[in-house]
Amino acid sequence: MADTYTPPKVWEWDSESGGKFASINRPIAGATHDKDLPVGKHPLQLYSLATPNGVKVTVLLEELLAAGHTGAEYDAWIIDISEGDQFGSGFVEVNPNSKIPALMDRSGDTPQRVFESGAIMLYLADKFEAFMPSDPAQRTEALSWLFWQMGSAPYLGGGFGHFYAYAPEKFEYPINRFAMEAKRQLDVMERHLADNEWFAGDYSIADMAIWAWYGQLVLGRLYSAAEFLDVASYKNVMRWAEAIDARAPVQRGRMVNRAFGDDLSMQLHERHDASDFDTKTQDKLHVKT
Repeated sequence: MADTYTPPKVWEWDSESGGKFASINRPIAGATHDKDLPVGKHPLQLYSLATPNGVKVTVLLEELLAAGHTGAEYDAWIIDISEGDQFGSGFVEVNPNSKIPALMDRSGDTPQRVFESGAIMLYLADKFEAFMPSDPAQRTEALSWLFWQMGSAPYLGGGFGHFYAYAPEKFEYPINRFAMEAKRQLDVMERHLADNEWFAGDYSIADMAIWAWYGQLVLGRLYSAAEFLDVASYKNVMRWAEAIDARAPVQRGRMVNRAFGDDLSMQLHERHDASDFDTKTQDKLHVKT
């Protein structure tokens, strides 16, 4: 049995917690250094990284552009969280929580900041009146699933993903605890998708948000955990995930602000124009939009 831990009466931060992201974790907020954010030519300025939360927003922006919403043109600037870019003064002004993604909309008289990935998605869907149901009942359903994802993903990422893939040591209790919850969430999805093509009426931001986490999980892109979680047994989730993965805007969105992984053709560190997706990559994207 592993050594037990007796918490002190008052917790103090006296050492790094260990694990892959220990050097950037801290118990206080605010900027650690002065650094202005770059500003490009488009009204929408995105500061992000292609983690699941970042992918949500770039997928939506690429879907909006593919649907003909030219006002959704955007500049995407990479925020390297492994180097602490999220603690720069400019980024903290856009997102006081120092998490990616963060958006500045400069289309109005006063620039509008938007932070938290779900809030950004809802802001853009409302702004362009797209990828959200207009029917009040279906809109409510889409919002329910969007907020389900926002509340559930920390158990998948910060819980299961951390202890299974990133923690400096592997312990049975936390891995089992969060694997059970991850599989329960997949079962929630499986049961819903047994009777529904999408999560709320037509394809919407709810699907995009959930896909960025759970779709990529079952497609084998998160934590090298597909076999461990037996994701192939969730047939309806797999069908749904593969349908979204086949969309060209989704493939483009996955590339934006990506600076990791072995496939260099899937990395586009910054995005300022559709032409940034080079000809070689476009040849790969001969799939439906």
